[in-house]
Amino acid sequence: MYRPKFIITNKINNELLEIERARGFLEAAQLKGEWIKDMQSAALILEAHHSTHIEGTQLTLSEAQRIFAGKPVTGVRPDDRQELLNYKDAMDFVSEYLDKKSEITEEVIRGIHRILVRDVRGGSLEPGCYRKVQNYVINSITGEIIYTPPSSDEVPALMKEFVEWLNGEKDISPILMAGVAQHRFVDIHPFLDGNGRTARVLCTLILYQNGYDFKRLFSLSEFYDKNRREYYDSIQSVREMGMDMTVWLEYFVKGLKNQMLEVKAKGEVVIKKEIIIERAVQAGLNDRQKKALVYLMENPSISRSEYVELCGVSIRSANYDLAQMEKLGFIERSGVGRAIKYRILPGR
Repeated sequence: MYRPKFIITNKINNELLEIERARGFLEAAQLKGEWIKDMQSAALILEAHHSTHIEGTQLTLSEAQRIFAGKPVTGVRPDDRQELLNYKDAMDFVSEYLDKKSEITEEVIRGIHRILVRDVRGGSLEPGCYRKVQNYVINSITGEIIYTPPSSDEVPALMKEFVEWLNGEKDISPILMAGVAQHRFVDIHPFLDGNGRTARVLCTLILYQNGYDFKRLFSLSEFYDKNRREYYDSIQSVREMGMDMTVWLEYFVKGLKNQMLEVKAKGEVVIKKEIIIERAVQAGLNDRQKKALVYLMENPSISRSEYVELCGVSIRSANYDLAQMEKLGFIERSGVGRAIKYRILPGR
């Protein structure tokens, strides 16, 4: 039976606590469905783009966004486009497992792999089939071999043992389980290609199954891709430390925590906007003034000339609108003459 080796350090415990706090906020927050839907779409694009980018695709985020929107994008490699769309389909596939405690079988994992490498490289990647030859883990930035996985003869037994561990009783946080599973799968490297992507989708599936979907508003791969050297070093640390996963898990939970704090901060801004707009409606502010309040929630201040440009009104109308907002206690001014700036009042 597979038994991962690691220590739950104070750093891991503290990061887990922050993640739980962010999870509690998302569960309790009154966030509008339209905002959640928009953020889910944005997170899916980020996850698909960054996870495939880690593996060597050359698409920019802007190109990925256009492809997802069904808009024409020229000059991109067909395989890059297909890998991006496949990743979206794989994430849609695991979304069907939200809060469902069914077993994660080898066939489920094979199914994820089939989706991820479908119609890529002329179908030469043997979708869903364990490799029959030796493969290697190569740093997509430097081209250097950083790991030689187990032989192909060992793969079936290792995968059987791995899946038995996944579905067995474990006295650890589902978050740590997801982190362990991601690394263990990469370590086995059961497929000819697409192992990193499959591991990251599998990690997401485990989180989803255990109630840690976080409304599907996060992208761990964005965190990995922003500092790939740290990502690779954290993975490699396990092998350098006699298969002790402590350093990797510290990195993994830090990444998830950072993502959740970003989501929490965005959610807090949205809630604050909704409260301010509701007060503005009750106070009888016009659409221009409400637009300016939203602007001030995203920018430190606004001048009369900026108000004119933002709302498309005359200086006279701008002066009237701003004076009324100041009188009602929504904004305050600083400076004199043309240097006057208005900022939203604290507590608004």
